[in-house]
Amino acid sequence: MSASPLPRRRLRNRLMLVFAGFTLLLAMLFGLYALLFVYTVEDRLFDTLLEREAAAQQTHYAAHGRWSPPRNGFMDVVERTDALPDGIGDVLGEEPARREFAGTQGRHYHLRALDPPAPAPRAWLVAEVSGLLAVRPMRSEMLQLLAWTGAIAVALALLVGGWLARRTTAPLSRLAEAVGDATPERLPPHFAAGFPDDEVGLLARRLDDLIARIRAFVEREREFTRDASHELRTPLTVIRAASERLSADPGLDADARASVDHIGQSAAHLEQTITLLLALAREQESSAAVPDTIVLPLLERVVVEQSPWLEGKPVEVSVNVATDLGSALPAPVLQVLLANLVGNAFAHTRAGRIAITGDGDALRIANPGGAVGEHDFAPFVKGEESTGFGLGLSIVRRLCERHAIDLRFEQEEDGTVAYLPLRKGAGLSPASRTPSALRAGD
Repeated sequence: MSASPLPRRRLRNRLMLVFAGFTLLLAMLFGLYALLFVYTVEDRLFDTLLEREAAAQQTHYAAHGRWSPPRNGFMDVVERTDALPDGIGDVLGEEPARREFAGTQGRHYHLRALDPPAPAPRAWLVAEVSGLLAVRPMRSEMLQLLAWTGAIAVALALLVGGWLARRTTAPLSRLAEAVGDATPERLPPHFAAGFPDDEVGLLARRLDDLIARIRAFVEREREFTRDASHELRTPLTVIRAASERLSADPGLDADARASVDHIGQSAAHLEQTITLLLALAREQESSAAVPDTIVLPLLERVVVEQSPWLEGKPVEVSVNVATDLGSALPAPVLQVLLANLVGNAFAHTRAGRIAITGDGDALRIANPGGAVGEHDFAPFVKGEESTGFGLGLSIVRRLCERHAIDLRFEQEEDGTVAYLPLRKGAGLSPASRTPSALRAGD
């Protein structure tokens, strides 16, 4: 078994990023609220001083009919809007409700209206507070302090998040490793006992139960293949032995001897098929090299065996295959593939001509039947003419997937054409590849 790549710690990274992101968000909100607080306190201080001075000015005007000099030297009373400094009057004309203004050369103003009894005009109490601002001179220091505080908080969040993520994901990682190392032959027994009694432990116990059921299923399948192999091979051995004894009887006529030989060949074919299907069921593939199989004798035998499908049909079969054409596929595999493909062509052809030709490293089986669709490869799906169980093309697909055979069905002028490569992984010629081609393994 090849070593699997190390898993990406996505869950651990997500937990750390969530902690860091949440901490960064809190730090940004805290910094924003801190800046808003200090600016609000500063503005509230100036507003309170202006409100007290405005109340004193209103009282003095009511008693003396004029405005008095403000008690704070940074304040002044302006009786005309056009006399307001730094163009404040123009801005005030556009925004009558505004009470805070930025002047030139770094000056900053707060404004309050003074409304004397009619018919006296409105005056303005102006405070130039640039020399009293406490937040603006230390704003850069505050931002740096908030940035460093946020960075430290994010670093602590990453450390805490990493620690918590390791504690949270460690049982999941151990569970993934225990399950990832499992194979049908080596399933980890009772591995859930080492996990805590939490959600991970619950998942481990459920997987432990599932593995126990899989182990029982694998054992049943192993016993079935062993028993099936024994029970099927025994009667086939008896049939072959009986056919060999009958074939040696000199009193048989030619027709009887041909029938007995056919029985012996069919029994041998069935033994090979059983061996192949049992190996396919075990999902095991032999790595030993096999000699090339001569195609023509095997193809002729398959045509004879499948010929009962053509009884009573006006069908002509032509075989044009070179005598030395060989295949790298094992003989049992090639025989099962040919039996299903040729039998499928015979069964679905009511009249016409079936042509089997050798096309380079592939066999071309053409019949005037209908197109083969993706649904035809599903188990237990069969056509109207079929009397079997609908497993032929399903077995063909599994064999093609196992041996990397690029089997294709195409619609051409002479009907449905099956291209069967005779070597593993062999492709088709460019002329044979059309957009309508359907791979058996797709």
